[in-house]
Amino acid sequence: KEHTGQLSFFKGVTYRFRIAHDDDEWLYDEEPHVRRRQEILSKYPEIKELMGPDPRVAYFIAAEVFFQLFMATMVSIYQPGWITWFMLTYFVSGTINHSLGCAVHEVGHNLAFGHKYGTANRILSLFCNLPMMVPLAVSYKKYHQDHHRWLGHEDADADMPLRVEARLFSTPITRLIWLFLHPLIYAFRPFIKSPRPITVWELINFAVQITFDLILLHLLGFWAFCYLAFGTLLGLGPHPMTGHFISEHYLFADQQATHSYYGFWNPLIYNLGYHVEHHDFPYIAFTRLPKLHKIAPEYYENLPSHDSLCRVIYNFLFFPENGPQAHCVNSEDLTRPELYKSAPKGLIPDYYQRNDREKENHIGNGKSKVANGNK
Repeated sequence: KEHTGQLSFFKGVTYRFRIAHDDDEWLYDEEPHVRRRQEILSKYPEIKELMGPDPRVAYFIAAEVFFQLFMATMVSIYQPGWITWFMLTYFVSGTINHSLGCAVHEVGHNLAFGHKYGTANRILSLFCNLPMMVPLAVSYKKYHQDHHRWLGHEDADADMPLRVEARLFSTPITRLIWLFLHPLIYAFRPFIKSPRPITVWELINFAVQITFDLILLHLLGFWAFCYLAFGTLLGLGPHPMTGHFISEHYLFADQQATHSYYGFWNPLIYNLGYHVEHHDFPYIAFTRLPKLHKIAPEYYENLPSHDSLCRVIYNFLFFPENGPQAHCVNSEDLTRPELYKSAPKGLIPDYYQRNDREKENHIGNGKSKVANGNK
C-alpha cells in the first residue's frame, strides 16, 4: 500500500506464483530497505545516533548460557522422569535455546562490540552457541549477510525455501512436518542453495562446539545432553517462538515482503519482531529498535504487522494460500507490473475485511494488524 509522505513498501509475489511463471524473465531492483533507509534518514537524521553496538547483550547471553548449564546440571543430578524431562526440555530449554539463536543473530551483525572488534564478536557468538549443541554461529553470520543484501532473491537469499519445500509441504499435515523439520531445513538450506568454502572460523566453531558437547556428555550424562540438544530441535521447530521466522518474510497482507511482530515475545527474541525496522537499519542494536519505531512512526505504524506468533503459525498451517510457497520473491511491481497484477493478493482475508469495517465505521488510527487473537 502507499502511504502519504513515505516511500511505498516493495511488493513481492508468492514463491508458488514465481515457480508457475518460471519461463518469465524477472528483473531485480536494489534491496528495497536501502531506499527506505535513505528516505527515513533524510527526514530524521537523529536516527544516526541510534546506530552502533550495545555491549550489554553479552550480559544477557551470559545469563542465558549459565542458566542452561545450571538446568542441565539439575537434570543430571535429579534424573527426572521422562514426562518432566520433556516438559523442561520443551518449555525451558526450547525457549532459552531459541532465544540464544536470536542472540547469535544480534552478535552476527557485530552489535555486541562493533565492527572494529570482529574477533570479540565471534568469540561471543561461539560462547552463545554452546548450549545449542550444534555449531552454527559462524556459518549463520556468513549466510545471513546475503539475506540482507539479496532479500527475496531466489538464488542468493538463504532464508528463501527451496523449490522442493514449496512443492512437498503444501497441505496442513505436510506443513506441520515442515515445522518439526524446520531446524534441520534451516541449517542445511544455505549449503544446498548457495554453498561457500568453509572458513577457518567455521572450523574453530566446529571444534569448540564438539569439544564442549563431549565434555558435557562425559560430566553430566546422556539426559542432560539431550536436554540441551532437543531444546534446540524443539525450540527452533514446533514452538511458539518459531512463529517469528514465519512472520518476517512470508506474504500475509498486500504482498508486503517484510512484516514486524509487536508482542510479548520480543524481549526473548532480542526484538527480532521489529523486523521491518531491523532491515531498514541493520546496525541499530536490538535495545534501540523500539526507539527507532517511535521516532519515525509513519514509516512503521501504517504497515501491516503481527501481534501473535501463535496465530502466525496457525495461519501458516491451515490457510490454503500459505506454507513455504508463500515466501516472498523480490519483484517490484514497477519491473513487471503485468505479473504483479496477476499475482494473488490478500492471503489473510480478515485483514482486508477488518480494514473495510474500519472505513465504514470511520474508526481506526491508521494502524493495520495482520494477526489478531490470543498471543
